[in-house]
Amino acid sequence: MKFISTRGQASPASFVDACLSGLAPDGGLFVPETWPRIEPAGPNETYVDVAVRVLAAFAEDELDEATLRGICERAYASFAHQSVAPLVQWGPNAFLMELHHGPTLAFKDVAMQLIAQFFDTVLSRRGERMSVTCATSGDTGGAAAAAFAGASNVDLFILHPFERISPVQRLFMTTTGASNVHNIAIDEDFDACQAIVKALFADRDFVVRSGLSGVNSINWARIAAQAVYYATAQAALGTDRPLRIVVPSGNMGDALAGYVAARCGLLHGFEAVCAVNENDALRVLLGEGRMARASAVSTPSPAMDISIPSNFERIAFEASGRDADLIRQIYNQFAQGGDVDLPEKIKGPLACTGLSAKRVSNTNTLEEMKRVHDETGWLICPHTAVGTSVARSLPESDAMTVVLATAHAAKFPETVEKATGLTPDLPHRVQGVIARDEEFDRVANDLAVVRTFIRDHQRL
Repeated sequence: MKFISTRGQASPASFVDACLSGLAPDGGLFVPETWPRIEPAGPNETYVDVAVRVLAAFAEDELDEATLRGICERAYASFAHQSVAPLVQWGPNAFLMELHHGPTLAFKDVAMQLIAQFFDTVLSRRGERMSVTCATSGDTGGAAAAAFAGASNVDLFILHPFERISPVQRLFMTTTGASNVHNIAIDEDFDACQAIVKALFADRDFVVRSGLSGVNSINWARIAAQAVYYATAQAALGTDRPLRIVVPSGNMGDALAGYVAARCGLLHGFEAVCAVNENDALRVLLGEGRMARASAVSTPSPAMDISIPSNFERIAFEASGRDADLIRQIYNQFAQGGDVDLPEKIKGPLACTGLSAKRVSNTNTLEEMKRVHDETGWLICPHTAVGTSVARSLPESDAMTVVLATAHAAKFPETVEKATGLTPDLPHRVQGVIARDEEFDRVANDLAVVRTFIRDHQRL
């Protein structure tokens, strides 16, 4: 299978090369040239079984089944729950899908652990090294640090917004002690970190010389890996039962994974509501058809404090009928002016994608955390609370509602205590992170400074 760019000016790439590259050379995002047909998950399949089948559908003959199974088995061996993404009933026809059983207590572990095993396997076979970079609004960095720590073929560079993530989130990315993991604290918000990463990839000479790759949700391997838990949720709740999925959303990678699962036949129908905080760019995009640049504001759910959701480009590409020229024109216009009204060719079909978005205020987020605790005794993270708040507001439906519980409450102890008066404990298996020394470098919001930092610290 070949992968093409949403902007149409890059040569088609293989699955392996598309995943190793991250961003397409023309600045677009890779998507499969055609959508594979994947049989829905069966009730007797393990999570690894389904993951192997999903990855095999995209990789085809590039990686044999034994290699894929080894990658998946190693990736999920460290998860605290054998189901990887178990469902717990929250109410009548309503469930939470717990995605926080990985080593850093966040849904990003599900894909990142797999990506690290994938990179290690492929680069070892090729005898190559790479410099992997990611921008993080909180959880991606910790998941990447845990997954790539000690990797022999990868140097990891994490960009996070200084003092705009929770202290526990920061600890997971700054305490590995691994010589190949480098943390860069940028004096700005997440959007600035993401802009630097995109600018690094736009410098093709630097990309080639540095062997640069990215593991943000722009990486197709992330999307493929996250599509798996939608398939297992469908199998657990009944292959003939439609699901209504509520996805706490920032960069839109998780919601896109659900869309991909549906396009490949893994779901019985598709309806996904992106639950967003006061940074509601996705609500404006999906509801009003307008791309508007704005500074991200701080909220109790910091991993979603994003004003430019990168993965919307893939949805826009599909909605446009895969018109790469139009997508390139729109994103060039957005880069120049920061405000674009989507043409009707995209705006109309967007309504047929199954995707929508609803906004939750900061006040309602905290109130929802307390309400869930009063009802169930559960402490939930603020991102999950944005999701459960949106789920409550939806009309009655025959569909089973599944809210993605994206992180463990203990990653946000200050916010949980403010909302409920209770302080969540870190699970015993990760408590050691508190006692470790942190290591990160604080730098200005300057592309040249970050480029020099990577050049000085990579081992090629």
